[in-house]
Amino acid sequence: MTGYRQVLAVPGMPSLLGVSFLARTAITADVMALMTYAVLGLDMNYAAAGGVAAALTAGSALGGPLLGSVIDRRGLRPALLVTVVAQAVFWLSVPILRYGALVGAAFAAGLLMVPAQPVTRQAIAAMTTSEQRRAAFALESVQGELSYMTGPAIVILCAATASPDVVVWGVGAAIVAGGTGIALLDPPLRAGDEADAGAAGRPPRREWLGVGMIAVLTMAFGTTTLLGGVDLAIVATLEEAGQVSWAALVVVALGVASVVGGLVYGSLSRPLPTWLLLGSLGIVTIPAGLAHDWPWLCVAVVGTGFLAAPTLSAVADAVSRLAPAGVRGEATGLQSSAQSAGFALGSPLAGVAIDASVPAGGFAVAGLAGLAAALTGCLLSRRMEVGGAVPTPTRAGRRGRPVRRGGRRDRPRERVRRTTSGGAPGRAPDRLSGER
Repeated sequence: MTGYRQVLAVPGMPSLLGVSFLARTAITADVMALMTYAVLGLDMNYAAAGGVAAALTAGSALGGPLLGSVIDRRGLRPALLVTVVAQAVFWLSVPILRYGALVGAAFAAGLLMVPAQPVTRQAIAAMTTSEQRRAAFALESVQGELSYMTGPAIVILCAATASPDVVVWGVGAAIVAGGTGIALLDPPLRAGDEADAGAAGRPPRREWLGVGMIAVLTMAFGTTTLLGGVDLAIVATLEEAGQVSWAALVVVALGVASVVGGLVYGSLSRPLPTWLLLGSLGIVTIPAGLAHDWPWLCVAVVGTGFLAAPTLSAVADAVSRLAPAGVRGEATGLQSSAQSAGFALGSPLAGVAIDASVPAGGFAVAGLAGLAAALTGCLLSRRMEVGGAVPTPTRAGRRGRPVRRGGRRDRPRERVRRTTSGGAPGRAPDRLSGER
């Protein structure tokens, strides 16, 4: 646990984790709050409630990279000010909106959602050393698991005792309070030795959004696709057994196992490859469908939970290493978008398998989706390790190449003289590094 003590001893880290936990807990509850309001407040059916939730999720997925780019260019506080004001206006106006207007407003609110998760990851990368970073991202993943365990549950409990208007106002107030708290803390998003690199300008996307980053984003997408499918498969399995009231306990068991797994992974002396963690997660998820009642299902999902937080932690660490300082906001925004898209796809993908076969099919499809993403990430990472020395062609790189004139290859005389006196011109350094 020495690594965790060192991380929590970093100035400003406990405050950042505490405030971001408030914001993230409220953000994980926003979908449940809107669905509850649509059903209880507007007297709509569950399909219509799902439409509101889908609009908010789609807006969040599209807005992540855009807000990250704004943070990279303009700084943290201006972006947070805009999002906090947008969230305050949206959640205050929810009770006066009709259904059609609510769907459009939810999409706009998703575009301007407070970027608590990406900002926390950026700040962790800037505030910690390379030796501390894995433990710090493990804490961030554990924080995410705790927020998913508590946020929706609080909304459900409040919906049973308070009016739908009060529930949505409460969620909105928590999001605004969390965003305001992060703005007041104003954590650094670039380390001291990265300030000059950030001031030099944003590198072109082709320099950092290459094979390595695409591999990591693919695995981020695959991880949440698996987790989204598991959630639905749990409910379907217990519904078939007539034990759906125990679903909350199984989800809690899954979350507790994830918290323990995240803490164990952060204390290891060496990191594990992301593709290996995700592949293992997929393998242990498939046989969970063999459980047919809630006690055995609690046991069956322990393996999935134990590897979930470590996999998400490894993804966040990889993104922070591959993204240059000047574009880290956009890169973490892309990571959040990939994970949101995975959650959005996981449930319907598992639902199709469950409808076509049995509830165990949901676990199987979720696990296979994770395995497919792990295999893709592994192959892309290996490809980058083999060909990583080859740079993306740029104008500067082309100047040192032979040029074609009159059907034959010839070097400019100036380049020949430089080569003779100063050594052979080398290739531009590759800025990406593979999954190690």
